[in-house]
Amino acid sequence: MSVLTRDEAQTRAQLLDVHRYTIELDLTTGDETFDSHTVIRFTTRADHADTDTFVEIKPAELRSATLDGQPLDPETLDENRLPLKNLTAGEHELRIDAAMRYSRTGEGMHRFTDPVDGETYLYTQLCMDDAQRVFAAFDQPDLKAVFDLSVKAPEGWTVLANGITEHLDDGRWQAAATPLISTYLVAVAAGPWHSVRTEHRGLPFGLHCRRSLAPYLDTDTDELFEVTRACFDRYHEKFDEPYPFDSYDQAFVPEFNAGAMENPGLVTFRDEFVYRSAVTDAERQTRAMVIAHEMAHMWFGDLVTLRWWDDIWLNESFAEYMGYQTCAEATRFTDTWTDFGVARKAWGYDADQRPSTHPVAPEGVNDTATAQLNFDGISYAKGASALRQLVAWLGEKDFLTGINTHFARHKFANATLADFVDSLAAATERDVHAWADAWLRTTGVDTLTPTVTPGENGTYSLTVDRAGSRPHRIAVGLYDLDLGDNEGHLVLRERLDLDIPHPAPQPIGKRPALLLLNDGDLTYAKVRFEPQSFETVRTSLAGLPEPLTRALVWNALRDSVRDGELAADAYLEAARTHLPHETDLAVVQGVLAFATAQVADRYLTPEARPAALATLSSLCRDLIRRTEDGDNPGLRLIAVRHFIDVAAHPDTIAAWLADGTVPGGPELDPELRWRVLGRLAVLGAVDEAAIAAELSRDPSATGQEGAARCRAALPDAEAKARAWDAMFATDDGTDLSNYLFIATAQGFWQPEQSDLLQQYVPRYYQDALAVGARRGPAIADAAGRYAFPLYAVDAEALRLGEECLRDGEPIPALRRRLADQLDDLARALRVRKGE
Repeated sequence: MSVLTRDEAQTRAQLLDVHRYTIELDLTTGDETFDSHTVIRFTTRADHADTDTFVEIKPAELRSATLDGQPLDPETLDENRLPLKNLTAGEHELRIDAAMRYSRTGEGMHRFTDPVDGETYLYTQLCMDDAQRVFAAFDQPDLKAVFDLSVKAPEGWTVLANGITEHLDDGRWQAAATPLISTYLVAVAAGPWHSVRTEHRGLPFGLHCRRSLAPYLDTDTDELFEVTRACFDRYHEKFDEPYPFDSYDQAFVPEFNAGAMENPGLVTFRDEFVYRSAVTDAERQTRAMVIAHEMAHMWFGDLVTLRWWDDIWLNESFAEYMGYQTCAEATRFTDTWTDFGVARKAWGYDADQRPSTHPVAPEGVNDTATAQLNFDGISYAKGASALRQLVAWLGEKDFLTGINTHFARHKFANATLADFVDSLAAATERDVHAWADAWLRTTGVDTLTPTVTPGENGTYSLTVDRAGSRPHRIAVGLYDLDLGDNEGHLVLRERLDLDIPHPAPQPIGKRPALLLLNDGDLTYAKVRFEPQSFETVRTSLAGLPEPLTRALVWNALRDSVRDGELAADAYLEAARTHLPHETDLAVVQGVLAFATAQVADRYLTPEARPAALATLSSLCRDLIRRTEDGDNPGLRLIAVRHFIDVAAHPDTIAAWLADGTVPGGPELDPELRWRVLGRLAVLGAVDEAAIAAELSRDPSATGQEGAARCRAALPDAEAKARAWDAMFATDDGTDLSNYLFIATAQGFWQPEQSDLLQQYVPRYYQDALAVGARRGPAIADAAGRYAFPLYAVDAEALRLGEECLRDGEPIPALRRRLADQLDDLARALRVRKGE
């Protein structure tokens, strides 16, 4: 499929004004294709008469096309482009009739059949250039139009769309016409949905999921609507422009590639957010944040849309910042920034230190394939961190004034970075343009290192060395040991505001036990400790009073391990010492995840790994014992999950599975049962019969994925060969769906099975290139992310990967994933060598 270039998009935008799409979809024509009939009304500008352009469509069959009543030759379709020749000035009508393919990769019109009850569900995912998989379109964000959509669906189905839908007598559903929106934001979801509806402030709200998930959605309906209402009201306090669409539906859909998608009026979420098993409050907080994030997009992205994909950050950074901030302000989840600091910010730091890094607002986004790669930790986490720093520097009042000016100037239209900065500049006397150049046009992570110097009369002063170029406004926390106890508690003496670079040493009075740069985590920078502060961290980290402060310290230790400045086993020692006393779920989850997936599985040698797993197992046992009274079920659940993941011997977890419960709770629900079975499969303690029996017990889509993961994890040559063929075989008729591909890949590579898997390391590169080229970006991304030989941490694996990048031709999505994986592999090798 040809990708659209920025130059082509700019040329077409100068040529055309697109007014209206009338789209008729027929979803009753079979399991492989659906019918799509599209009428596009547009105008060619007078100063661009007699010019050629094209419309995009990727059909199974292009039946007919007419322009102003004159037939176009379907044979002129070149890949996904139908040429429109010699357009005269004035109005035109383009009609296209086609059969379109359903997808099993989460792109275009995805089709899923629920194994529980055999019901089928369809939904669209059109970002960024997949509208052409569903209907003919001038598929670029700055050719906004009105969309008038009707859908013919099987009896008993409900059709959801961007606007309120009406069921007509002839089996069709008619959606209310949209305001001006971009092609990638059009949405349809069809199937026998279970729906729960309400109203808020005169607006219809709806929640939708598969029927087999109905009991689980119903259990959480009150919480979901409560969060939705609270965020909706809070945004109306912040924003002058009212919510711009006629309804607000949230559909939880199967096999969704992203976390969610901000389709106006019909937000789609991965249906893992409908919880079938027990979850922690931190996971509920994440779901609430995603709800807030997607609702922010109704303004940032839908009302005002980027002109071209170089400004993805105008969508994602703002929604990310607003999601966390609004969730903290408006819901019961008030500690969202702690989770951001532990999980999301680390995502940004890691991405920003790879060769593939790019500015938050990059300039070299020349086509849609390149743009797709920038939905990453920089556009989300770094961009949100930059905005948080902007608010700290600018003040929230001026920030909100600027964004409301932006909405007023560009509503139902498109905007650029320059437009946004101009709107902010109108609200303040500060030099926002210089700030944008320093923060949004540069790459890399600054590192801030403190130096404490003695002065007169027992006082000290602080200087901060900055490795980097950005200005920072930070708080410096001065912490003293609490002399009233013997448990290492720390007391905040003072937080000093400091601008970096600072012109002169900053007096700090008597020397604190701990001096912490960026306390409150308001900037985006790695921080280091001076020697006395590091000793305090080593002995008293758990004694810090606020979870966000502890998260910042854990992130600093994590960064030091990755940079080779702190031994990996020292991080494990810190976790073993302090995590048994931690109360914040996001901190516990984040530290255990890094300690297991990176430190034990990659940064330590295979010889050192058993001792690391024993340390983590002992730590998890302590957390399980600490929660025996039932007061903190979330913490207990995290500890149980990680105990399963690091189990080196099957006896304990096999007994849990046989009994159906952990002694003292929790009972093993489907998620925990599959987790135990997966670990037992890795250890060679179950066989195919046990997996089949569990699948019979839980035949759901999640069960199918669990079984695929377990089968791929078996330490058996035949099982590995079957799993490999399932992922990489070339038979279109047996291709795995996106989720089953991911589940199989997750089970395949295991650090305990390096000898068995060695033969697949060189095979990976050839087969990944082939499957990426054949199946497209979504599967290519999954192959690079999940099927990569993660635990082959050796020079030969690195050489093979570098050779593939140099001599092979991976499609852009796979090339980017491989480049990032190989950089992480090189880092792991350096950490192992102590470099």
